[in-house]
Amino acid sequence: MTRITGEQLARIALDAGKLVMEIYSTDFNVERKDDASPVTEADAKAEILILDGLKAAEPDLKVIAEESVSAGNVPEHGHRFALVDPLDGTREFINRNGQFTVNIGIIEHGKPVMGVVYAPALNRLFVADGPDSAWQADVKPGAPVPSEDARRPLHIRKCPDAGVTAIASKSHRSPETDGFLKKFKVDEIISAGSSLKFCLLGAGEADLYPRMGRTMEWDTAAGQAVAEAAGAVVLTEDGAPLRYGKRERGYDNPHFIVYGDVSPVTA
Repeated sequence: MTRITGEQLARIALDAGKLVMEIYSTDFNVERKDDASPVTEADAKAEILILDGLKAAEPDLKVIAEESVSAGNVPEHGHRFALVDPLDGTREFINRNGQFTVNIGIIEHGKPVMGVVYAPALNRLFVADGPDSAWQADVKPGAPVPSEDARRPLHIRKCPDAGVTAIASKSHRSPETDGFLKKFKVDEIISAGSSLKFCLLGAGEADLYPRMGRTMEWDTAAGQAVAEAAGAVVLTEDGAPLRYGKRERGYDNPHFIVYGDVSPVTA
């Protein structure tokens, strides 16, 4: 069976990023989904591009994609499937702050094993080739996939003696998050949108990311693949690994915490 490679994931994400940025530069319309969350033509068009790219690379791969799910299309899948968020951080996209991403994650037996997160407005590409291999590169939307010598390995950093740098959501900060952070010696709290939070931790730019709010599996799979391949650990509040394929929950996630070089605690 043909299996998609990290190189192919990167190619699809860069092409989707180019399409997203073309729409970003226009006076695009914003609509509301049934749950009142915003959606733009960039979400829909990028998803079609990604689905086509995945089908060409791995024809048998089942895909759970955000806009398709919103339209009622939730395919049956086995232990290996993909999770796609064509535009994670739609609010950031609408607010034009650049902190939105294209997310594609590959799941096997409930665990993210590969993924790509691309922030096209920031020219930042993060790729997990496998469970133990991740890299980043600076690359413009639609440009060639960076060559080996342009890639920088991703590794979490040693936690600074001054305390942790915690990363929080730009749009979804909660009192529960602030309460959880009181359990740590926090030197700094930085803010970021979308799945960039996972990637900044994997890149050694932060140490701790608690998410005490609702997320969907397609929001987190690619970012978790990148963070874990860089050495991070992603756990629920009770200390269990964050897993995927939770059809009985409608593919939503419990609260979770991403730990770099920080000892996990239960909330």
